[in-house]
Amino acid sequence: MHIRIRRGWEIPESMATPESVFLDRRALLGGAVGLAAASLAGGPAQAALPGSGTGAVATADLYPAKRNEAYALDRPLTEERYSATYNNFYEYGTDKTVTPASNALKVQPWTIKVDGLVEKPFEIGFEDLVRKMPLEERLYRHRCVEAWSMAVPWTGFPLAALVALAKPSADAKYVQMQTFLDKAMAPGQRAFFYPWPYTEGLTLAEATNDLAFLATGVYGKPLLNQFGAPLRLAVPWKYGFKSVKSINRITFTAERPKTFWEALQAAEYGFWANVNPAVAHPRWSQATERVLGTDQRVPTLIYNGYGEQVAGLYKGLEKERLFA
Repeated sequence: MHIRIRRGWEIPESMATPESVFLDRRALLGGAVGLAAASLAGGPAQAALPGSGTGAVATADLYPAKRNEAYALDRPLTEERYSATYNNFYEYGTDKTVTPASNALKVQPWTIKVDGLVEKPFEIGFEDLVRKMPLEERLYRHRCVEAWSMAVPWTGFPLAALVALAKPSADAKYVQMQTFLDKAMAPGQRAFFYPWPYTEGLTLAEATNDLAFLATGVYGKPLLNQFGAPLRLAVPWKYGFKSVKSINRITFTAERPKTFWEALQAAEYGFWANVNPAVAHPRWSQATERVLGTDQRVPTLIYNGYGEQVAGLYKGLEKERLFA
């Protein structure tokens, strides 16, 4: 007898969205992207999506991307009206209503610098990078250290694909990612007590894990500004503060990066930041999470439900502070 063991985040087939409904949704999203482009070009007006900002219009033709069905969920997707209006983006404020302020973010043109321990440092325009990469849609859990969660349809490409493009040397052990630094465009960066620019890092082993993902879109269209346009990290087994937004520099290094929250408050936020319901934040429990857009509070899962795929990354590191 063949017994299939379902992975931690998977949804039963009986609960899957019917294909006809799925295709209708994607057709509708595709139409919405076309209308957005027409509006920006002086065509017919449309109702604005929350916080649509400048948008990555140059790559709008790439959306919606084909969904990779290997990345399923055990819960419904969070409606965009909730996830697009409840965001942490400290460059534009310290509360969740950063959407209006983030409209100041200009993502065209956008250049990503790749340097450090690589075969040859280079700079590449966002559009050129995206068109080199295998775009796909993945459904991921997102767990915030503040004990709320959402389920998001990210579009993007594996971080491993960018690592391969960069050709790191044998001495490279970590990937450091940074957000832009522009105090005129991001008034939150004028707060001198934060260690700007926002900096995050992964080990090279984490960065090349199948789940590590660079997101360029969400809900079937280019990233809205408040989600971290035009390029952000999604590492679903870690707390959300690891998901650096608006990336414009990626550096390969032999030394562990000093990350933004670790530099600000190391007693509360460590480098690893893997989700563990049994390890409380110093000021609150992590045993459960509030599901955004609902009145549900559900148990939190170790590694956010992705332990089968990532637990092996941390063998031999038991003395490290693996959970924030």
